[in-house]
Amino acid sequence: MQYMRTGSGQPLLLIHGLGGSRHSFDPITSALAAEREIIAPDLPGFGKTPPLSGAVSIATLAEALEGFIDEHDLDGVDCAGTSMGARLALELARRGRVGATVALDPGGFWNARERRVFGASVRGSIAIVRALQPVMPVLARSPVGRSALLAQFSARPWRLPGDVVLREMQSYAEARGLDDALDALVHGPLQAGMPAGTARGPIAVGWGRHDLVCLPRQAQRAIRQFPDARLHWFDRCGHFPQWDRPHETTRLILETTAPDRHR
Repeated sequence: MQYMRTGSGQPLLLIHGLGGSRHSFDPITSALAAEREIIAPDLPGFGKTPPLSGAVSIATLAEALEGFIDEHDLDGVDCAGTSMGARLALELARRGRVGATVALDPGGFWNARERRVFGASVRGSIAIVRALQPVMPVLARSPVGRSALLAQFSARPWRLPGDVVLREMQSYAEARGLDDALDALVHGPLQAGMPAGTARGPIAVGWGRHDLVCLPRQAQRAIRQFPDARLHWFDRCGHFPQWDRPHETTRLILETTAPDRHR
């Protein structure tokens, strides 16, 4: 797995979401790196990491991350993830492989109807992003273009930096593992939980109140599955808090992973 390592201090593993890459946290990486050593890998099939050779599922992606953790002597590392990466962060917490954990709008807590809508809407968005690649630089530079592209994912897409949007949209189009990972989310098992009192560190689940991908009502299901977790709501925020609420997201991650919060 290819990865970026920057900053100094207590290590913090960042796990990107579906279609993203190690750059998905760029809006907050510098602020986090001022206090933590950041390790941000490209998941298999995304960014510069080759796809898995076998079946793609949340379980096999989690196993790949466990291999990365072992390879880099990071057992018990604090972690933060977004979207599918947030689900993977919770799965690693459930497996006892990470310490303090921040999950931002995780998938895996849908009911049957919500999951069907998720699959159809995200698949449609991906098709549009791929088709629009020739004009993506123009769209990403325009507030109107960003609003049209990202209405499903951001509460205020017109305010997002154009370079961040362009990089993410190109990442979606280039990700070789995107379709298989989406199939795993749509057709695979829901996220399993963990008993109270078994987490290696504090867990925070952050949710945008205007998330149109993983609906806000799913947050309570996540908390029921992870009773050690505390729930943090992001106002005026869509599916990616690091986009819509970067300063608040940075604060949540740093406070949750502070050394004195560890058990």
